Amino acid sequence: MRISLADDVVMRPVAEDDAQALTDAYVRNRDHLRRWEPRRPDTFFTLTGQSERLEAQLQQCRDGRLMPWVLADGDRIVGCMNVSGIVYGAFHSANLGYWLDAGYTGRGLATRAVAAVCRDADERLGLHRVEAATLLDNVASQRVLEKAGFEPYGVAPNFIHIDGQWRDHRVYQRILNDRTPTL
Repeated sequence: MRISLADDVVMRPVAEDDAQALTDAYVRNRDHLRRWEPRRPDTFFTLTGQSERLEAQLQQCRDGRLMPWVLADGDRIVGCMNVSGIVYGAFHSANLGYWLDAGYTGRGLATRAVAAVCRDADERLGLHRVEAATLLDNVASQRVLEKAGFEPYGVAPNFIHIDGQWRDHRVYQRILNDRTPTL
């Protein structure tokens, strides 16, 4: 499944042979992402580190707990979208996390990608709800979520360990449908 987001960028499920492109993307964006992500060990920015991470993600995908996507400009990965923590039963919900390459921000790609991920979460994964959280000062990401139909519903104190500290996050949700869950 490939979804065109712009003339030069597509969103597609992560593939087994993406380890080198992911390594390149994380190395290229290391400084850009630092303030928005957990502190990463140096091994995270190596081919071995990304290969191991990719293998774990693909296993979680096969297990139905994760849907990992990449945004690609040709062979170059320029962003990631992850629907994680997928839970069915009465909850039918998951979490959304994403990032975009520093050179691709401000083009509406993240908003289109978030909308496409939500369509997939509704139509293919059968989820009822998707949740996302941003640092309180991440206004750009908050705009992305709001444009994609997410609504804020609270602030979670000390929610995620980002850039060396437990940080407060604004929490958003998007209700995808009102279908009765399959239990």
